[in-house]
Amino acid sequence: MTTIQDLLADAHRVLTGDDARQESEWLMDACCGIGRARQVAHPDATVPADKVDQFRSALQRRHSGEPLAYIIGKRDFWDMQLYVTPDVLIPQPDTEVLVEQALARIPDNAAWRIADLGTGSGAIALALAKERPACQLVASDTSAAALSVAARNVKACRVSNVSLINTSWLAPLGPGSLDMIVSNPPYVADDDPCLLEGDVSREPRQALVAGPEGLDELEQIIRDSAHALKEDGWLLVEHGHDQASAVATMLASSGYREVFTLQDYGGNDRVSGGRRDDADCLLYTSDAADDSVLV
Repeated sequence: MTTIQDLLADAHRVLTGDDARQESEWLMDACCGIGRARQVAHPDATVPADKVDQFRSALQRRHSGEPLAYIIGKRDFWDMQLYVTPDVLIPQPDTEVLVEQALARIPDNAAWRIADLGTGSGAIALALAKERPACQLVASDTSAAALSVAARNVKACRVSNVSLINTSWLAPLGPGSLDMIVSNPPYVADDDPCLLEGDVSREPRQALVAGPEGLDELEQIIRDSAHALKEDGWLLVEHGHDQASAVATMLASSGYREVFTLQDYGGNDRVSGGRRDDADCLLYTSDAADDSVLV
């Protein structure tokens, strides 16, 4: 018979790194339904054979480099536990800075219309929707598979103010129709070594890379967003730690005022934004005939 202590010992031999112990406990919880309290209080308790097999299979997957979030199928973000798969980026704590800065600009009872571009798992849109229930969130993504993940999270979070759209960035959103746009777009350079390292190497490449300098998608969003925003509307984007200057320049060149950059929890430049200034911006036009609302 195999005990909790036996399985954790197996994990400690296989996993390395600063988070090895915590990851072992999470795998035990996810695969065997045995939380940390029971792991500590009853290390000699016997684990059913089918759960032993599940745990050891998950352990080997983690040892091979598969991200923990994909193995257990969930990731904490804001005050939510989100469903994740290899079709979406794994939500990161630093993206909560983008949520915080958006909320700081949305009045408590405002009935704003807000777009989350490249929503992936829906993390940003759902956090904003829960904190500002009077607002309407439009969450877009070019990946139908990603939107299936987001749809599951919308249902699990029991929100009714998020709509999902399968489209490219701002394509179906009419001119002057939005009070705010938020986005965590691809911003990694095509040849960045980080693409070969750790969890990032297993995440969807199309959600990560954006040209030789990682700025292609940011440039498009900043260029086109002013047309979709109402006068005085806000644009907030996440970007790479070394891209703040380029992003601020693009914002200013596109007619944004009150341009700012803020750091993430590690002290790196991570979120920039600004406010639409020019009420006479050219109207944004697009062919939205092929776009479909999923939720």
